[in-house]
Amino acid sequence: MNTLLKYIIEELKNIQNGKIWIGSSYTSKLNSIDNSLVFKRPIKDMHSIAEIISHLTLWRNEALLKIKTGTGSKTDDCEENWLTNSKLQDKGWDTIKTEYDNTLTELITLLKEKDDSFLKKEYYDTDFKGNYEYSFLLNGMLQHDIYHLGQLGLIIKYLKQ
Repeated sequence: MNTLLKYIIEELKNIQNGKIWIGSSYTSKLNSIDNSLVFKRPIKDMHSIAEIISHLTLWRNEALLKIKTGTGSKTDDCEENWLTNSKLQDKGWDTIKTEYDNTLTELITLLKEKDDSFLKKEYYDTDFKGNYEYSFLLNGMLQHDIYHLGQLGLIIKYLKQ
């Protein structure tokens, strides 16, 4: 039985598209703004929506790599962690959003192939420089998504003022 993995998959889907206790999912937040605002920083030191989504995509891709190979390749200090708005504008919002959506679909597909025993297996984390159970990675991904969902809410609030 894959009770824990099913729960993690449902949480990933709900944070993205569902009805969650905190009120807003990524889809509801992103649908609440005009796409012309995604590259704007409401305050000098605050990230843009595009920067947040790109950052989340990098770490989802990193999680996918860790699940597929047992090790990662990125650290918090890598350039791709926070791409500049100018680089992101060159890429375009549609591409950024599509890549983001595709990483979630790929992660869910990959997790559906696993069973709960996978959560106890270990991978090497290049950022934390050690071996960790996959449960640490997947719970971290959920925490990371929720953290940035709150940040996105603040960014959108400022942009709408």
